[in-house]
Amino acid sequence: MNFEFEEILETIKMTEIENFDIRTVTMGINLRDCIDRNIKVTVSKIYEKITRFAGNHVKNADEIEKRFGIKITNKRVSLTPIAIIGDAFKRDEFIQIAEIMDKAAHEIGIDYIGGYSALVQKGISPGEKEFIESIPYALASTKKVCSSVNIGSTKAGINIDAVIKMAQVIKDTAYITRESLSIGCAKLVVFCNAVEDNPFIAGAFHGVSEPDVVINTGVSGPGVVLNAIKKYPDADFRTLAEIIKKTAFKITRAGELIGRKVAEKNGVEFGIIDVSLAPTPAEGDSIADIIKAMGLEDVGAPGTTAALALLNDCVKKGGLMASSSVGGLSGAFIPVSEDAGMISAVEKGHLTIEKLEAMTSVCSVGLDMVAIPGDTPVTTIAGIIADEAAIGLINDKTTAVRLIPAFGKVEGDSVDYGGLLGKAPIMAVKRLSSDKFFARGGRIPAPTRSLTN
Repeated sequence: MNFEFEEILETIKMTEIENFDIRTVTMGINLRDCIDRNIKVTVSKIYEKITRFAGNHVKNADEIEKRFGIKITNKRVSLTPIAIIGDAFKRDEFIQIAEIMDKAAHEIGIDYIGGYSALVQKGISPGEKEFIESIPYALASTKKVCSSVNIGSTKAGINIDAVIKMAQVIKDTAYITRESLSIGCAKLVVFCNAVEDNPFIAGAFHGVSEPDVVINTGVSGPGVVLNAIKKYPDADFRTLAEIIKKTAFKITRAGELIGRKVAEKNGVEFGIIDVSLAPTPAEGDSIADIIKAMGLEDVGAPGTTAALALLNDCVKKGGLMASSSVGGLSGAFIPVSEDAGMISAVEKGHLTIEKLEAMTSVCSVGLDMVAIPGDTPVTTIAGIIADEAAIGLINDKTTAVRLIPAFGKVEGDSVDYGGLLGKAPIMAVKRLSSDKFFARGGRIPAPTRSLTN
């Protein structure tokens, strides 16, 4: 792919003025050749392979960043789901793997490492059960390890037994990391229809159909889109759609340039560019502000879901026109704590968890970085997960839940993690019981749209 000099100059302008950055260059590493029944051998092989391939990942990304003048905010690694390579292990042995992942991450200087993951949408093996039970302790004993579990898919249905287990894991993680405002939950995602090439933390893992080692890139650019929309305050929706598509095109072109150069520098394959608009708590870098720039008083007003649907669709279209390697999640993220406009809307009472759920039906991922009262029952958390999974199941899209039942916190409080994780106001949750519903257990069958063969 050729990039014109003018395109690079325009990208530099976006970087300097409009908060544009490459949110992450994530190196995916296959660990299936590290499988051994001896945990010491497995741990040694994992550490060796991560440090061998990703040892210069940060250095190489920094050099590309300086060369092109485009900020790369995060350098990350994702791994084959650990439950796959460790199916013979027990809980304490899985924790050893998490700890060696964390050691390797610190050694090579990356921000986070993903792949402490399991895929249990249709059933749970004995090894996967041990793995799931290890998650709270693994997240509590590490700094950079992130975890995800896929509990449903359009092809398989929703594994309600796994949903209940993950609701308990979320509660346990919140308690065990309570001295740090339950931060362990910020590193844990529950998916439906998880994708294999997602570069974004905390849900990134290296899928089994991926190359041995690959670079996947995630771009950002809410500020770029926001400034483009502000230039046309009276444009009709067709014109607005074209503005967003053209802007997404530019963002994607820049992101792919950087991703390919980082891959080349590392001597590995380039995989995909994820064109998701990922906000930060910084002023002017907000999905909420984009929605308000379209003409709504605030996020949560009638019309919010329609505005988000327009934004998400145009981002995808613009990205597809710019690259033949678009993948990952690709759309618009709406994490509460990581978006200054979302935080404000929640604090003002304009945005509820129910409205957020409706918004997730038309955008990437789902209920992301949502803090709820620490005493929220396990079955209520299970209900939130199941509802979000149902949206993904029926619409054949990725949805997820990253909930923080912040220990000791109640509605009206907040938890502030600083940095990209931001500040999460504690949102109200319905107290109606879901106990009898989840006592049924089993699996919600796949929908008729799964029969596409």
